[in-house]
Amino acid sequence: MASRRPRFRWRRLVPRLRSTRTRILVAYILLLATSLLVAGFAARTVLVEGIREGVETDLTQEVEELQRLVGGNDPSTGLPFAGDLRAIFDTFFERNATAEDEALYAFVAGDPYLTSASPPAQLTADPAFVREVRGLTEPRRGHLESSAGPVEYLAVPVVGTDPATQQPSIQGVFVVAEFTEDRLARVDTTMGRIGLALLALLAVVSVAAYVVAGRLLAPLRRAVETARAIHENDLSARMPVSGSDEIAELGQTFNEMLDRVERALASQRDFVSDAGHELRTPITIVRGHLEVMTDDPADREETVALVLDELDRMARLVHDLLLLSRSERPDFIDHRTVAVQTLLPDVFAKVSALADREWVYDGAVPSDLEADPQRLTQALTQLAQNAVQHTTPGQVIALGASRDGDHVHIWVRDEGEGVAEVDRDRIFERFARATAQPRRSDGHGLGLAIVMAVVEGHGGQVRLDSEVGRGSTFRLVLPAKRSGRARGRAEHDRGDRA
Repeated sequence: MASRRPRFRWRRLVPRLRSTRTRILVAYILLLATSLLVAGFAARTVLVEGIREGVETDLTQEVEELQRLVGGNDPSTGLPFAGDLRAIFDTFFERNATAEDEALYAFVAGDPYLTSASPPAQLTADPAFVREVRGLTEPRRGHLESSAGPVEYLAVPVVGTDPATQQPSIQGVFVVAEFTEDRLARVDTTMGRIGLALLALLAVVSVAAYVVAGRLLAPLRRAVETARAIHENDLSARMPVSGSDEIAELGQTFNEMLDRVERALASQRDFVSDAGHELRTPITIVRGHLEVMTDDPADREETVALVLDELDRMARLVHDLLLLSRSERPDFIDHRTVAVQTLLPDVFAKVSALADREWVYDGAVPSDLEADPQRLTQALTQLAQNAVQHTTPGQVIALGASRDGDHVHIWVRDEGEGVAEVDRDRIFERFARATAQPRRSDGHGLGLAIVMAVVEGHGGQVRLDSEVGRGSTFRLVLPAKRSGRARGRAEHDRGDRA
């Protein structure tokens, strides 16, 4: 049985025709082809217009030469022609050499008299042409079709002397004819050759454009390959970046996006793992006590109290997790104008009832913030609660605020056990606690993470100054609200620097 010829796979061709590279090439070819057509049309128009101007010049030149001869002398005798048209025409035709596409015709007394040697077409054999020019009294510029193609002519009457009366009279007509077919044919031939050269140039440029487009789009293909190589368990693939153009910027932005995605997924995995670990303990405790609970009323009451306490812990954990998840939303912070000197005393009044400590108010300089008062209160309360957990009765916990340039500093300081240097960064992570300190509360390690989320939502930062055994100072550095004049001056300064 004869082998079957492989069928052309149109489905494989269609995606290539729809590719960005093909669309760029088609757009480039169309633009270049249109430009070449317009340029070719303009060039042909210029050339044809040049032919027309040349025809007008040649027609006028021949007529002017005849007119000079009519008003001059006979070169052979040196005497005036005395209005003898035949002598004038004989001398002019004898001494004038015409081009191949030019012809001269002379009419005397209404009849053809002379024709230049070897004219492209014998117009005097055309009755219509003869009738049109034989009785002219005014110059005529005309066009006609002949056996040699289109003709542009200029016919002028020539004044001679009537032999009978010896008075001037119009007795002759001089015609100059230019045959433009060969000139226009040469223009068309030249434009045809130029068109072939431009087509070859278009083909070469199109191939070069296809290659260049492929090289320019190579980073995009690498980005696609990188994206395909990425899966949930391996986000390490990155797009190679070189140069400093827009494609390189796209590659760098793509890699930065992958970095953010990788960090987000890693954070999500850690978050889920830590949340599962934190929830596993209270669930195990509840399950264990419920399994061993007896019918004894006292035992049942004790078990119920313990279960409720563990459920409260899980409720607080879920509440904190929801709060942290909302911190990534744009509406997490409800900005409004907040007076620090008003906000801080209210917060101090609330936190001073948390525990038996020596609460100190360090004061607050008058300043305004574009901030969310509830979120700030929540963050400061969390810091105060954290200070309570790491201090003992009688130790100082202070709250205060100051302004430094365009920022407001709000602090919570204590004289507690302090934070080891190794723990100063990690304690702001979710579910993190100081490694060298015993657990002093039933919290889940989310308090300082919430503080960090609130401060970052305000566009600020958290600074920690601490010394083990001598206390800690948590400082919130927040952008202060500036007056309209100050904002305008700052924008003007930025414009000058730009």
